[in-house]
Amino acid sequence: MTLPQVSWNAALARRLARQSLDRPDPASGSAGIAGVAGAMMGAHAQVLSAAELSLGLRLDGATRVDVRTALWDDRTLVKTFGPRGTVHLLPAADLPWWTGALAAVPAPATMPEPVRMTSEQTDAVIAAIADALTGAELTVDELTEAIVARTGPWAGDPVMPAFRTMWPRWRQAVHTAAHRGALVFGPDRGRRVTYTRPKCTPQPARTSLDTLVDGYLRAYGPATARDFTRWLAAPEAWADGLLRQLADRGRIEEVLFESEPAWVAAGDTDFPTDPPRGLRLLPYFDAYVVAGRPRERLFPGAARTRALAGGQAGNYPVLLLDGVAAGVWHQRRSGRRIVLTVEPLTPLGPRDRRLLEAEADRTAAVLEGRAELTVGPVAVGPHA
Repeated sequence: MTLPQVSWNAALARRLARQSLDRPDPASGSAGIAGVAGAMMGAHAQVLSAAELSLGLRLDGATRVDVRTALWDDRTLVKTFGPRGTVHLLPAADLPWWTGALAAVPAPATMPEPVRMTSEQTDAVIAAIADALTGAELTVDELTEAIVARTGPWAGDPVMPAFRTMWPRWRQAVHTAAHRGALVFGPDRGRRVTYTRPKCTPQPARTSLDTLVDGYLRAYGPATARDFTRWLAAPEAWADGLLRQLADRGRIEEVLFESEPAWVAAGDTDFPTDPPRGLRLLPYFDAYVVAGRPRERLFPGAARTRALAGGQAGNYPVLLLDGVAAGVWHQRRSGRRIVLTVEPLTPLGPRDRRLLEAEADRTAAVLEGRAELTVGPVAVGPHA
């Protein structure tokens, strides 16, 4: 049997189109925002303003306020711990299968023995979290009190080193609680984070993992087991076994991606014939660059050292040109003034300069400001 051949440019063009990065999606409102969040398999939201820009730039006419409305008012989005245990905005309607899938991913023991909770203690803490957060929005301190009252003082022992302080023992279960559907973020109370319990019943692991892999491959395929492993932060042997089981069941199939075997969703072998085109200013940890691989192709030449931090994507906002990283950028806000400094890694021609000016205006519009564009060196480091 001859496997379908997929070129790098064809994969790039399809990824751009499926994430509305070739042209903004015309859908509007909270449903449209949730739709693009689902298509990109979640927007990284460790820095919430970056997630607002990630989603807003993929929709025609959307602003950061529209994203906030979808999250906190209409509740079509939910802020929770997603793939890799990092904070993401996910469609609320997808939370049952996200929790069903993430709860099934084997998690390595990260705490030393004297600190680590037993499986029974973890179950007790998660039950306490679910009970305490039902119909409530609690800060970490309030949740600590509620958990200790329901489980015992051991859960509140300050044994976890964190940010020049010590966290209570129960906090090692936060990601697990989110992945079991017991906890999501609530609106901030001033400068303090709150948590609440979602109205969510996790779906069975098998169907949930089917949906997770299908969504990932449609957004970022073709992909190898190693690509999937890195995106999900799962054990490679487990991920490889899962993909082979799905292949045996006809859920995924192999193609040759630049002459190497890789996976796509079953039947999803149509790719564009036109090359990738367009220019975008992607914020910190945009899903397109975090999940997109192979990384050496996505960050070619000078971008490999300039736009990555120790090989990690997302630490710098990226100038994306024709589907690949071609520079970095930085924004500084003063009132409605948004000063955008863009550092291309190769000179921009007249066409690309016009595209950049238009993209700067779009970026400022999403952020509800007025763009002032400078093309030149970005002097700040990652996460600045």
